[in-house]
Amino acid sequence: MDESRRAGALQIVDPHQHFWNIEQNYYPWLCDEPLIPFRYGDYSALRRNYLPIDYRTDWDGIEVLKTVHIEAEWDHRDPVGETIWIERLSAQEGLPTACVAQAWLGRGDVGEVLARQSERPLVRGIRQKPRAAASPSEARRGTPGSMDDPAWRRGFALLESHGLSFDLQTPWWHLDAAADLARDFPDTQIIINHTALPSDRSPEGRAGWRRALELCAPFDNVALKISGLGQVGRPWTVEANGPIVRDAISIFGVGRCMFASNYPVDRLAGSFAEIMQGFAEIVADLPAADQRRLFRENAERLYRL
Repeated sequence: MDESRRAGALQIVDPHQHFWNIEQNYYPWLCDEPLIPFRYGDYSALRRNYLPIDYRTDWDGIEVLKTVHIEAEWDHRDPVGETIWIERLSAQEGLPTACVAQAWLGRGDVGEVLARQSERPLVRGIRQKPRAAASPSEARRGTPGSMDDPAWRRGFALLESHGLSFDLQTPWWHLDAAADLARDFPDTQIIINHTALPSDRSPEGRAGWRRALELCAPFDNVALKISGLGQVGRPWTVEANGPIVRDAISIFGVGRCMFASNYPVDRLAGSFAEIMQGFAEIVADLPAADQRRLFRENAERLYRL
């Protein structure tokens, strides 16, 4: 990075990052063979430990004030184990500041798991990826394990009593179900991950993605995390991602959007500085107060930092 960019170091709160130690802990998607299908293609470069020392090295002139660790697909048999490991890491290294933990909302033990997770001091919310179709044409409502599944919804209904938010990672073609979820559970904060995965940048794909976001935007309990914008085989650029970022903010408003790194996963798309400075360039015309909300203040409020 050139010195002129270093001189004006960006201050951020990063509300979506991951740590893992694959030598000590079990993450099926990182440890097992063969690799699973992944939206960025070959992710074998991620199959090594990623700890606070690595994350701090990746900042490259960006000043990260606080972070939220998002569950990293730890061993599904022991959801609370990851939370305890993250607490130890935070105590030793000063990161992360808070975490979004794992729970399987359709499982019979969900009540016990949510009770245990909510007792942990760093936990602010839960993430579990509901079942999703591979394409818009394959999307069907009511699939087992989806946001329509009665068992899954019963688990979701428990979040409010524990004071937990929900990080929702699903492709945009399932946001009709997310809108119904937001309507039916107005007191549970839902945070859509990775800009609802707008991988199809064709005019038709972008139009479908916009319409899907517009289904959720009317609900005050839904926020949008702008991250995960990489495309297979293409570098992260302002030219490629600026229109998506501006559309997202125009639909949800500055008060309910936040920028995140998704590191180290988005290493596959660009450097930490390229992504964060790219976001800064895209919103450089906004008032300074709005930029602070996008880079810091919204994340602090939504994750109670």
